[in-house]
Amino acid sequence: MVETATRPSPWIGVAAAAVALGVTQLVAVAFGPHADSRTAVGSAVVDLTPGRVKEWAIQSFGTSDKLALSIVVLVVIAVIAAITAQYETRRRPVGSVVIVVAGALGCAAVLSRAGATPVDVVPTVIGTVCGVVVLRWLATRQVASSDAPADSTTPASTPDPGRRLSLVTFGLIGVGAVAGVAGSLLNRLNSSVAGDRTAFTLPTPRGAATPAVVVPPGVQPAGFTQTPFITPNADFYRIDTALSVPQVSRADWRLRIHGMVDREVTLTFDDLQHFDLVEQIVTLTCVSNPVGGDLISNAKWTGYRVRDLLAGVGIHSDADMVLSTSVDGFTAGTPVEALTDQRDSLLAIGMNGTPLPTEHGYPARLVVPGLYGYVSATKWLADLELTRFDRAEAYWTKLGWSSRGPIKTESRIDVPREGAEVPRGATTFGGVAWAQHRGITAVEVRVDDGPWQPAQLGASYSNDTWRLWSFPWQATPGSHEVAVRATDATGAVQTSDEADVVPDGATGWHTVSFDVQ
Repeated sequence: MVETATRPSPWIGVAAAAVALGVTQLVAVAFGPHADSRTAVGSAVVDLTPGRVKEWAIQSFGTSDKLALSIVVLVVIAVIAAITAQYETRRRPVGSVVIVVAGALGCAAVLSRAGATPVDVVPTVIGTVCGVVVLRWLATRQVASSDAPADSTTPASTPDPGRRLSLVTFGLIGVGAVAGVAGSLLNRLNSSVAGDRTAFTLPTPRGAATPAVVVPPGVQPAGFTQTPFITPNADFYRIDTALSVPQVSRADWRLRIHGMVDREVTLTFDDLQHFDLVEQIVTLTCVSNPVGGDLISNAKWTGYRVRDLLAGVGIHSDADMVLSTSVDGFTAGTPVEALTDQRDSLLAIGMNGTPLPTEHGYPARLVVPGLYGYVSATKWLADLELTRFDRAEAYWTKLGWSSRGPIKTESRIDVPREGAEVPRGATTFGGVAWAQHRGITAVEVRVDDGPWQPAQLGASYSNDTWRLWSFPWQATPGSHEVAVRATDATGAVQTSDEADVVPDGATGWHTVSFDVQ
């Protein structure tokens, strides 16, 4: 009688993948951040993902989109490894071939990152070899133990080979996971610029430059304190394409200005002290912010006027776009006039009185009033190229977003929240409205099918910041709906037409349904 050969367990594939990833991550510590294939692969996935899928991820996971991506990538790797391991045999090493192919793709991803060298693929190669060795060894042992004839004379106390192999398999999964976590932590510690940032004392404006005007108490309207005018750094939204936060010290930072200019220059961080330092409060908004969304924040920025940095390079008259590039390769295309006019676009080095947090662009980033971040707010800035919109495309415009991205007039209800229960009697609604670089002159609120009524506005700090509003109301029992709309300084009333965030920002009135007890 011919017996059917036993298939290897899918868990040995998971074990081999865990060892391969863990060893790669741990060995990469000795080679530096460019050898981190986990980040390289994740970044490659981000770059290759269609724009609509990226937008879905941002809408679904918000600022946790990178964690979600990392989990999905690990799950996909585990599933593929589990399936292909079952077909691993001495003559047909299907699982081993898949690991080798995955390793080759990992090497390609590493080499595709800016600044990588052939030496940086060594950890991935070592990890791949370890993964193949583990898979071959486990597959051979499992088949041997499964095909071994049962012996009735074997004492009951003798360990079961199959059970022992299962323990080894799960032990290897654990070892791989621990090695991967340890490697990630060590890589982060070795490359961290936290010490450099801590040692940096943010300078204060001097000479002809003036600090930001003290925020008057009146910016907070009566009865509404839930949303502060200035967003704390820890609460400031973060949306970018960096799977791993770039780490750049002040000593290593360089800003190259080139392209359609008479004189190319490269600035160091120390060179910046020759320019006037200014402080400015600016509200930043993500184009992915849905109606009523929270991808908008307001902060005090310290930095240098970009127009001052560009003043000496001799911009060609036909240049209409500045292509800014981050150290991780992200690009944004900004109209030249937005960086050279009186809106005082900044090369920011400070945020709310402290050096820029690393996740917000330390040591230097762009802050451009009036434009969505995808065309202006480049973090970890490394390069400014003067060019034209008809010659170059930036990261998001290649994926279907519009090229210029002016911020639209919008408003949001922060109190009450959707589905909230509001006590009967006197209450106060509140929220924010914005139309950066135009300013807000009025906000109106409508309850149920009633008329539009003016809200109370906090003092206007500037046209480049959001404006807080409040609305007193006598709450009566039942289910209700409240809507809000804003009017900007040009007289344009916020449109009720609903539009998706793609290609140039969402529109529509924010409405909230709630119950009064």
